[in-house]
Amino acid sequence: MNQLADLFLTFAKVGVMTFGGGYAMLPILQREVVENKHWATEEELVDYFAIGQCTPGVIAVNTATFVGQKLRGTVGGIIATLGVVFPSLVIISLLAGVISAFSHLEWVQHAFGGIRICVCILICNAVVKLYKKAVVDKLTLAVFLLVTLGSYFLPVSPVIFVVVTALIGIAAKNWGVKK
Repeated sequence: MNQLADLFLTFAKVGVMTFGGGYAMLPILQREVVENKHWATEEELVDYFAIGQCTPGVIAVNTATFVGQKLRGTVGGIIATLGVVFPSLVIISLLAGVISAFSHLEWVQHAFGGIRICVCILICNAVVKLYKKAVVDKLTLAVFLLVTLGSYFLPVSPVIFVVVTALIGIAAKNWGVKK
């Protein structure tokens, strides 16, 4: 299959799982991009997630753009981005006309409650997988704990955490901190 078509279809499959937003897509992105297609390594995907988190837009869209650009340049980035947003566009267009007519129904409210629980589990699974790859020594554990506590207790933009942790990584490398 043409790689551009494969990019579009793979990211469209990811885009169908828009329930819960970008974070719910993380485990699906990991499975498709790293395990199934081998388009990126775990480490690259974690980097894409980090950059995607601190840049404007949805993390899954940003990640799709990075992966597509890596594989096929600018055209690949555009195709992957279109693939991940296309299902959302179709689903939202279809739902927009009928959601207000059915949202008051008790079974619809319960269905959305069930979907929210599933999304929480998908996000937890993504966090555990990312944690296993990212926290590899005492320094990364310390950074993980500091950012976790800081993000919970401080009203600070995620961009600040990403920049500070990038500087910590650079400093650790320059000072010869060993894993």
